[in-house]
Amino acid sequence: MQYISPLSLAYPELFLAVMVCLILLVDLFVSDDNRVVTYVLTQVALAGSFAIIWSTSSAEVGYTFSNMFVDDLMSDVLKLAVCLSVMVMLAYSRPYVSARGLMRGEFFTLVLFATLGMMIMISANSLLTLYLGLELMSLALYSMVALQRDSAVATEAAMKYFVLGALASGMLLYGMSMLYGAAGTLDITRLATVVAERDTRDVVLVFALVFVVAGIGFKLGAVPFHMWVPDVYHGAPTAMTLLIGSAPKLAAFAFIMRLLAQGLGAEQLAQEWQQMLILLAVLSLAIGNITAIAQTNLKRMLAYSTIGHMGFLLLGVLAGDLIGYGAGMFYVVVYVLMNLGSFGMIMLLSRGGFEADNLEDFKGLNQRSPWYAFIMLLLMFSMAGVPPTVGFYAKLAVLQAVVNAGYVWLAVVAVLFSLIGAFYYLRLVKLMYFDAPTDTAPIEPRFDVRLLMSVNGLAVLVFGILPEYLMGLCLTAIQASLQ
Repeated sequence: MQYISPLSLAYPELFLAVMVCLILLVDLFVSDDNRVVTYVLTQVALAGSFAIIWSTSSAEVGYTFSNMFVDDLMSDVLKLAVCLSVMVMLAYSRPYVSARGLMRGEFFTLVLFATLGMMIMISANSLLTLYLGLELMSLALYSMVALQRDSAVATEAAMKYFVLGALASGMLLYGMSMLYGAAGTLDITRLATVVAERDTRDVVLVFALVFVVAGIGFKLGAVPFHMWVPDVYHGAPTAMTLLIGSAPKLAAFAFIMRLLAQGLGAEQLAQEWQQMLILLAVLSLAIGNITAIAQTNLKRMLAYSTIGHMGFLLLGVLAGDLIGYGAGMFYVVVYVLMNLGSFGMIMLLSRGGFEADNLEDFKGLNQRSPWYAFIMLLLMFSMAGVPPTVGFYAKLAVLQAVVNAGYVWLAVVAVLFSLIGAFYYLRLVKLMYFDAPTDTAPIEPRFDVRLLMSVNGLAVLVFGILPEYLMGLCLTAIQASLQ
């Protein structure tokens, strides 16, 4: 029998933490003209973490740090997706941040600190570890939004994000403290055992659940905790918006799985939070998709689109079974893939002094570059749920899970709002293919950006034609973590 050190379960996080410290030191001696060194070291840190996770991945569940940290297949898959999405985000962002004077050491270290917080959240097996990872991620993201100090819009967005985020964190912490008071433990595994043995109609548990769900709703951007999403997406530099709208959603899904599905998954208590999630999901689908129609700014449109997509994610979770959780995980991975491409395209069309974040900026894109217009078309079709793109199968998987759970009326509501949402995605396609261009500047991205954008767009089509592998991986990961 081979001995495995418990510390080895956290090697990816430890490696990333050491690399952050190293990059902080190296950056002190790097001039602004050679900041590419910091960029390369950041990519090396993420690639190293990715390689460690990949090489140590297994279906076995392991615990370390006094059972506060868990390593299972779900955490491995989500952490691989986080590392990969942040690497792609940095590659897309490099020309953008360089042209705006934001390619500084602070940007890269904050990205890595946020990534480290996400990885800790994903592997948390204690209320304390969950909150530690959440705050590490959130504080880094608040700072990143305000990194463009000469922009009043970015500063305003950062203040709104910070104030509302602090309020949500307080609510979440209060709910967790009530859970600790009711169960007498911070360990999520033991919490599940205690809750299963107690009367789940306990007033303290139900009140704790309300605060916890409110905190989760804010982190996801679900209605009625969505007020920060449009302003932050619009006000933050697009590179920061891309980060906020991608990898943290993977961590938020893990947060839901650890706390709700695993810790508070007792049958009677699950019925309580399922009712809350139904309300959040329906409101998010309605307000997100309807409000997006009125937007002329693409980043705000995608912000309201995100709210609608989070409604779909919650539908998968509230199904409350293996199929539903698997569909939810599949949906959030697909959503991150689509969001990376959409915001990456905005940065690809932007240049120094010009933000291509209005719908008008995409007019006539087919005449300027048929290939990039096709990539954007695939991304928009996928977000709208048009076959054979992967977005269609993600929505179909969620709807099947909802129907199997007995919520047929909820599936009908989701389909209706998806049809409404298809309008604003197809409107962008119409602008690209049937309107005359307002901007005739050549589109000349770097080779790495051009290659990544092409792979990103084609992946939406390939996973749509062959969704079995990714869907099967998500189901296997969920099944292994819930054993």
